[in-house]
Amino acid sequence: MAERIIDRLLPLREVKDRVGFSHTAIYRKMAAGESPQARAVGPRSVRWLESDIEKWIHGLPLTSHARRT
Repeated sequence: MAERIIDRLLPLREVKDRVGFSHTAIYRKMAAGESPQARAVGPRSVRWLESDIEKWIHGLPLTSHARRT
C-alpha cells in the first residue's frame, strides 16, 4: 500500500516563525524566485505548503562558520 503524505497549508505567520524573515522579506524573495510560491486559498488568503517551506529551509546555504564543523 502506498504511503499517504499529509501536507499542511501554512499561513504567513507560521512561515515567518519558521524562517525568521519578515513578511516583506518573504514576499520579496517570492517575487525574486528565491522562495516557495504561496498558493491562493481564497480571494484574499494565501498559504504555503509545509513541504515546500521545509525543502527551502534545508536548501539554504550554510554559513562559512557552520561549514567548518
